Amino acid sequence: MTTAERALDKLELLSAQPRSLVSLWDDATVVLKEVVPHYTWPCYFTLDPASLLITSHYNPFMPELSRESLAMEYYQDDVNKMSDVARSGSGVSTIHDATGGDPSGSPRWRANMAMGGDQELVAALRTRRGGVWGAVSLYREPDQPLFDAAEKRFMGLAATHLAEGARRALLFGEATDPEGPQAPGLLVLTSDWKVESSTPGTEQWLAELPDSDGSRLPTAVLTVAGQALRSAERGDRPGEVAMARVLSRSGRWVVLHGAALLSGPDRRVAVIVEPAHPARITSLLMSAYELTERERDVTRLVLQGASTGDIATELFVSPHTVQQHLKSVFDKTGVRSRRDLVGKVFFTHYEPRLRDNERRIQADKPLRGGPAADCGRL
Repeated sequence: MTTAERALDKLELLSAQPRSLVSLWDDATVVLKEVVPHYTWPCYFTLDPASLLITSHYNPFMPELSRESLAMEYYQDDVNKMSDVARSGSGVSTIHDATGGDPSGSPRWRANMAMGGDQELVAALRTRRGGVWGAVSLYREPDQPLFDAAEKRFMGLAATHLAEGARRALLFGEATDPEGPQAPGLLVLTSDWKVESSTPGTEQWLAELPDSDGSRLPTAVLTVAGQALRSAERGDRPGEVAMARVLSRSGRWVVLHGAALLSGPDRRVAVIVEPAHPARITSLLMSAYELTERERDVTRLVLQGASTGDIATELFVSPHTVQQHLKSVFDKTGVRSRRDLVGKVFFTHYEPRLRDNERRIQADKPLRGGPAADCGRL
């Protein structure tokens, strides 16, 4: 087995456990350095899968992401942006690739050079199902070898494991965070289906499920728990998450996730119950700006970096219709361009989440994903 193959196995195991996001990033860095040498420490980001906007940043040598770097990401015309890499086929890009080998005209390259880094490699953390949950950026000093094809290929494979780990860490962090609004319910079950522990509010979630009667666990819980345990016993991918989507008694869709816990001699399984997403970005766009459903769809794709042609294809409308919707969105949000729209949504609704997560890292609290629904409560 090669060094790269051993490293991928390590990352898959690290990402399989319900754990804090910061501990995942710390342990993953040690593994990445074995295969892809880089300057100081990677910059890890979580992104909202619905909008591809930043929700958290982690680099122990940079506890606060500068407002200038955020303005560069969302307002400046440049290359190698996270949303562009996330929408690309490979999900991996270097600044030298993006500039044809001459990055001197790139503002972000000049900013990197000012901090000691010449090269930049960005990998989108994209799950096997296609959801993008984050990004990782690696840097190298001037005069170091360029990131080569093997290193980029490795980072593409590693990013899939890190995406699964990030998704799982955010989910478990939110479920165990007593301060989280509408926190998901978390149950830990033994292999003989006894409830070992649960988080506050879980009973209310279970009561929402169709066949819940208070005397036994609902069928949907037992189903995802059984699938997760069987997957672990068969030796499938470590930490493979079973999922089920159920229409609750109140008429809203909820999602259940089941994941086998691999630590210790006894098999256990964690089941999380949460509302179906991406309702948060949908409700935010509707309530904050009174966008119609189609205007909301167009805005979501603009936030992801889609072109007019991409939007027209995805929504099955003409480019002219897209432009008409955009004009209405600009009027309602008080902006004049796509770039201004992205910047306004990020700095109004996502920067507060980013700053709250920076404080939560310092306080050793779970990180949160998605936009800030109520900036005044953060």
